[in-house]
Formats: sequence, structure tokens, C-alpha cells
Amino acid sequence: MTSILTNASAMTALQTLNQTNKNLAATQNRIATGQRVSTASDNAAYWSIATTMRSENLALSAVKDTLNLGAAVVDTAYTGLNEAIDLGKQIQSKFVAQAQFASGSAEHTAIANEITALTAQITKIAGSATFQGKNLLATGGDLTLVNGIDSATGAAATTTIAAYDLAGAATSMTDAATTKTALDAMNAAAAKFGTQKSSIESQQRFTKAMMDAIDRGVGALVDADMNEESTRLQALQVQQQLGIQALSIANSSPQSILSLFRG
Repeated sequence: MTSILTNASAMTALQTLNQTNKNLAATQNRIATGQRVSTASDNAAYWSIATTMRSENLALSAVKDTLNLGAAVVDTAYTGLNEAIDLGKQIQSKFVAQAQFASGSAEHTAIANEITALTAQITKIAGSATFQGKNLLATGGDLTLVNGIDSATGAAATTTIAAYDLAGAATSMTDAATTKTALDAMNAAAAKFGTQKSSIESQQRFTKAMMDAIDRGVGALVDADMNEESTRLQALQVQQQLGIQALSIANSSPQSILSLFRG
């Protein structure tokens, strides 16, 4: 039945065109954002998972920054302590050489002055081995370092790196024996800093790997396949053009009724 009040063909063509336009808008949004799930309405479950994982990645990024700072602080202390150890070895040799000269002699006094100068250099290193206000070679300079996140609670996991009193060690070098004792302690502290430095570097690598893994996981859930979307876009654009033509034809069909009333 042909009616001038109800154009069923036009209604069908319009519904089809509206659906095509909706699909086209969704595809264009995926291409623009690079994501097939960019809002909760796209896929609530995947969107929720992706949002949670992105939050974890932000926390891991903060951990990575803290580890970078900690690595720099430890490396500064390690470098300074190694230099101090070299100076300590010189002091020890000076004390041994000084023993052959009588106290009060010119030679004895000259060596004593050299020892004082070397000790002052160690003390200077102890005060200047600072990075961003942190000094592991000074009393009370312990460093609390965030090195991870507790997966159960989400709280920051921390470790404390104890400082070494380098200035105190320098002060204790009063003869060859005490210098050797101080050097042994300095070597032990340097070895400890070296171990902590390696541990931080390992944690840095692990944190970076975790962040990359999360990025890949989130991408697998929400990223759009651009090749697929490009193909879909072209197909929808053709469907849109055909839909417009179909609607135009459907709208023009009632015009044929006029021919029935022409004399």
C-alpha cells in the first residue's frame, strides 16, 4: 500500500542511516583516541581494570623516581668514601714513615702536618658528599627509601640505608694502628654501600619492567587495532553514502503519486 502519510521505506532508510552514523562516530573516536575502550560505556569491566592498572603505574612511577634519587645519594656516598679510603691509606703510610723520626724533629713535624692535611681532606669529603640534601657520610644521615609497593595493601614498602660517620673515622686516626682500624671500618662501609647500590639498580630494572608489563596489559585491553579501524571506517563511509542515497530515493517515492492525479 502506498500512503502519503506514512513512508515506511523512508523510516527504514533513516533508521539504517542513523545506525551507520552512530557506528561511524564510534570508529572515528577510536581512531582519534587510539582506544577501543576510552569510557566506561564502551566496556565497563575493561575500563575499570585499565583505570586501576594505570593508577598502579602512577604509583610505580613515583617508586622509580624515589629509587633514582636513592641511587644518586648512595652513589655519591660510595664515591666519596672510596676517595676517603685512598686518603686513609696515605695517612697510614705517613704514620709508619713518621715512626722512624724522633718526636719533635723537623721530619716528624713535617709528616704530622701532612697527616693533619690529609685528615682535613677526609673531613671535607664527609661534609660535602651530599646529594639533594642527603648525606650518608654524616651522623644522622640515614636514608629511608621507598623501594616498592605492597601488593596486598597498596602501601609503600621502604628500606633504610644507614649512614656512616666518616668524620668520626677521620678523627680516630691518631696512629698507624687506629688508622688501620678506621680503614677496615671504611672498607666495610664502602662494601655495604656497593651492595645497596646494586640492590637499588636491580629494583630500578624490576620497577621499569613492571611498568612496561602493565602498559602492555592495559594496551591489550583498551587499545584499538588501527588497521582494523581504518578498514571499518572506509566501509562505514560507503554505507553512509548509500544510506543517504536510499533515504533520498525513499523520500522521492511519494512524488510518484502525483502522476495519478494528472489529467
